[in-house]
Amino acid sequence: MNVFNGVTDIADYYRAETFARIKAFADQRETPFVVIDLPTIASAYDELVSNFSYADIYYAVKANPAEAILKLLRDRGANFDIASRYELDKVMALGVEPSRISYGNTIKKAVDIRYFYERGVRLFATDSEDDLNTIAREAPGSQVYVRVLTDGSQTADWPLSRKFGCETEMAVELLTLARELELKPYGVSFHVGSQQREIGSWDAALAKVKVIFERLFEEQGITLKMINMGGGFPANYISRTNDLATYAEEITRFLQEDFGDEFPRIILEPGRSLIANAGVLVSEVVLISRKSRTALHRWVFTDVGKFSGLIETLDESIKYPVYTEKNGELEGAVLAGPTCDSADIMYENFKYPLPLDLSSGDRLYWLSTGAYTTSYSAVEFNGFPPLAEYCIDE
Repeated sequence: MNVFNGVTDIADYYRAETFARIKAFADQRETPFVVIDLPTIASAYDELVSNFSYADIYYAVKANPAEAILKLLRDRGANFDIASRYELDKVMALGVEPSRISYGNTIKKAVDIRYFYERGVRLFATDSEDDLNTIAREAPGSQVYVRVLTDGSQTADWPLSRKFGCETEMAVELLTLARELELKPYGVSFHVGSQQREIGSWDAALAKVKVIFERLFEEQGITLKMINMGGGFPANYISRTNDLATYAEEITRFLQEDFGDEFPRIILEPGRSLIANAGVLVSEVVLISRKSRTALHRWVFTDVGKFSGLIETLDESIKYPVYTEKNGELEGAVLAGPTCDSADIMYENFKYPLPLDLSSGDRLYWLSTGAYTTSYSAVEFNGFPPLAEYCIDE
């Protein structure tokens, strides 16, 4: 049987016709590259809209800024969460109106805030007084929402705590200050961590948000109108997760418990959950070796690594399913990249079960790699070009 990191049923990850379409395309090309199946993204977007019918979807462009993906989501009615002026230019060049854009990065230069404002964007994230004062100066009268700290670090595969957000007390102070600065205190945002499997993380975050809403209304007479719940919905990696409908059902219940049936405007900023499952990264085995004649584990070196799209294997955080057509006896292996940097090891503690008949020249298919691969790929480390990407349709 074929190997799928110990899982033998490829149907757990892709429909048979989807993987066949991807593989037929991939077989004609030299590795490494990632193939993005656009119909899979369209289906994921429709599923998100169906389950969160009350929410506005702002796609996190950083997950994968491929033009074909942006066009697909634009035409389906998505809005866009933008992190830089470069993303802004790319999205607006496709005809996206500024009313469909949020500047979601809390770390930004004054010149960039002014650039967004001049292009018509009026929705800005913040989490500090310095940034808020800059928004007031460079983007007067704009709507602002404050990002609060949440603690999903124990249950998210890719935590986003510490660097972004502020404590509840400061959030109240910033939104009060926003009114004094003649900005529009609009709402609160949070992010429970990327690839978050614990649904209760949203419950804890919403409890913080409720306190901020109530305090601002009671103490300052400020009525907030929006909750931005960020992203965090998981993709289909090795560790199994609940389906999206289960997340939606529970999160909707949390919202109703905290805010009643008439809860504020809800924004979601999906990236990984929309894009990851649509991608297959195709690599070639460059070399297989053992460190001694009695070594229990092989080292499998591929032509793709941390610097060419697999940076989320840092600390072995994201564990991608890996598929090969070889079907020999399995043995755990270390997986490493091709560069002359000792950090370019994807999995060393977690040994991947790969066939003993695997050899140089064989292909490995890294599944669910549509998100945060091309956008993280290095430009020219060791002279290797950035990871190539192809978007295919039916």
